[in-house]
Amino acid sequence: MTPSHKRNDEQKDMLHPRNKHRERYDFPALIQTNAHLADYVSTNAYGDLSIDFKDAEAVKTLNRSLLKHFYRIAFWDIPPGYLCPPIPGRADYIHYLADLIAIAGKDGQAGGKKVRILDVGMGANCIYPLIGHQEYGWTFVGTDIDPQALRNARSIVEANHLTKAISIRRQVSKSQIFSGVVRAGEVFDASICNPPFHASRQAALEGSDRKWKNLRHTKQATGLLNFGGQGNELWCEGGEERFVRQMIRESVQFSSNCRWFTSLISKKETLPGCYRELKTAGAISVKTIDMSQGQKKSRLLAWSFFVDQRDLTIK
Repeated sequence: MTPSHKRNDEQKDMLHPRNKHRERYDFPALIQTNAHLADYVSTNAYGDLSIDFKDAEAVKTLNRSLLKHFYRIAFWDIPPGYLCPPIPGRADYIHYLADLIAIAGKDGQAGGKKVRILDVGMGANCIYPLIGHQEYGWTFVGTDIDPQALRNARSIVEANHLTKAISIRRQVSKSQIFSGVVRAGEVFDASICNPPFHASRQAALEGSDRKWKNLRHTKQATGLLNFGGQGNELWCEGGEERFVRQMIRESVQFSSNCRWFTSLISKKETLPGCYRELKTAGAISVKTIDMSQGQKKSRLLAWSFFVDQRDLTIK
């Protein structure tokens, strides 16, 4: 095994044990699933088959192939410039969420159509509902403030005949998260969120430049955001800490509507402020789950106001 192969394999080992993407991409198998992927696959400097991750169409075609090959999603597309999420990392969130929910199922997995998930800021890609439903049979309500994103997500859901499993609601207020979309009396097993990480467009561009440098690309990503992304997908005033702290404050009002509120946390510096907010909010259970994909490390922050949550050990 060459050093580059060993490094890639170790990075895959960091993913959740049930994650289907723990092995290196099998490009011949993926091409068999989606012949269009062959147009973007070539041999890299290490002698491995790969794609050019600077090429937005190549990344989107890889995602289509992964979704079709592993999750039986026949149609998937996003408008130009919208966030094209990394599938392995998004799948990790879903699997750790399944551990958290801990609904008994076959082989100890959490599953069943009775499990309802609220996806805050679902985006045009609809990625969490697609993976969550195909892996565990969960039903989803996805929300977003962007009408075009909602139209695209709805087209994905309809094309894959998933309208009974995935509902879509528009959040009309940019200042609210749960208010206006959670209906009186309805209950979710969990909410999920991939919050805007950056505090400004410039910060998002600088973050993209750092990613390319880490990948040893010499060309600067000036004006080009890694994997795309609209403003509301990537940045908001105050960045992810302000967004998640607002979510925590608002969750108090909906404490009886959701057993577990969760959010992806990109920056470890975000956590202390969120912990203080959770203490003020009176959260009964708080859990932080570490996740890794390659060089990127993130966390799943979860909190609950229910007193009957089990003290689970997340592995």
